[in-house]
Amino acid sequence: MKHKLKMLAGMAVVAIASALPAKAETVSMFCSATDYELCEKAIAKWSEKTGNEVKLNRMPQNLDDAIPIYQQLFAAQSSDIDVLYIDVIWLGMFKDHLLDVTSMIPEDEVKAHFASATDAARLDGKLLAMPFYIDTGLMFYRKDLLEKYGKEPPKTWDEMTATAKEIQDAERKAGNPDMWGYAWQGRSYEGLTCDALEWIASAGGGKIISDDGEVTINSPVTEAALTRARGWIGTISPEGVLNYDEENSRALFESGNAVFHRNWPYVWGTSQAEGGKLVGKVGVSALPLGAEGQKSSGTLGTAYLGVSKYSGKQELAADLLRYMVGFEDQKMRAIEGGYNPTVEALYEDADVLAKIPFLGMAKTAFEESVARPSAATGKNYNRISRTFYRAVHDIISGKDDVAKELADLERRLQRDVKAGE
Repeated sequence: MKHKLKMLAGMAVVAIASALPAKAETVSMFCSATDYELCEKAIAKWSEKTGNEVKLNRMPQNLDDAIPIYQQLFAAQSSDIDVLYIDVIWLGMFKDHLLDVTSMIPEDEVKAHFASATDAARLDGKLLAMPFYIDTGLMFYRKDLLEKYGKEPPKTWDEMTATAKEIQDAERKAGNPDMWGYAWQGRSYEGLTCDALEWIASAGGGKIISDDGEVTINSPVTEAALTRARGWIGTISPEGVLNYDEENSRALFESGNAVFHRNWPYVWGTSQAEGGKLVGKVGVSALPLGAEGQKSSGTLGTAYLGVSKYSGKQELAADLLRYMVGFEDQKMRAIEGGYNPTVEALYEDADVLAKIPFLGMAKTAFEESVARPSAATGKNYNRISRTFYRAVHDIISGKDDVAKELADLERRLQRDVKAGE
């Protein structure tokens, strides 16, 4: 097809194979730029095992730039790519173009992964992808300060609020006027959707929009959760948190001037880097609960691999996918790249724990993570999320009454949902 070279122009492509038999076949796969070298290593092993070849395509550095590439491939029903790298919030967007792999992957292999991750890839009764690695929101905390003041890691958001204020005030009195209780992501962007979803879902308030498309945001549970977060501004969090993303909030924590910090798992590595102020002083836990009997509900940030419905080599592509998401490759990726596995058995693997020691502390968070409503909203997810995080930002900024803002948000989201139908 004449569009092939155009579609993959500017993307690094490498063919990796062993001594190939006469009937060797070639499959094509996308891999993200950040773990491209690990993908090269994995497909070399698969190639050696099977005698087949893999053409590996490097995705753009900014993953969102891959969306129009995928859209063009799908619109053309192109067989150029067999195995696709899929971000969790793309699953609903691309569900009509992904192969149902239910019959191609043994049930025991599926069950080896966190159910939270595999469940997010089941849409309309079909298993459309398998988890490659997992991220979720975690709570990082100054374990040295909690020990100093005789505190346990908080189990609820109310406990976190009280503990953060107590330690913050005590440290200021002891001579650190720059200490804050809690650093998080309050800027008006996708990160605020993640943070706010965690507050709401952990209190039993749902996922903004239910799996059947109902807007669930306007409830007393949500009002209480957002009112609590609004109260953090200027008390345990600086006013500037309203413009913080992951890196701004991490900088405050890693400067030694925050007791608690919500972020993604990568902060373990950055906070424990040689020469840092917090080496040996950081603990990690699942995010707090909003109400008794609920789950911690860190936002799911999983990456997946799926097979294109237009692949001409679906069985071979599924075999490659099974290897890439399996125990052997996920162990290699964890040890050599620090990627959090979705295979549960690896959370008890001594080699993996030696490389990523916080995994044992974070297992509950991965088990209980919650997906954003991208499956229910499909191509309309970005619009839904933008409406949501802008309204949440107004609420936590104190611009209007919380109940009134939620009623307005409910109407806007209902309009957005209808527009996407």
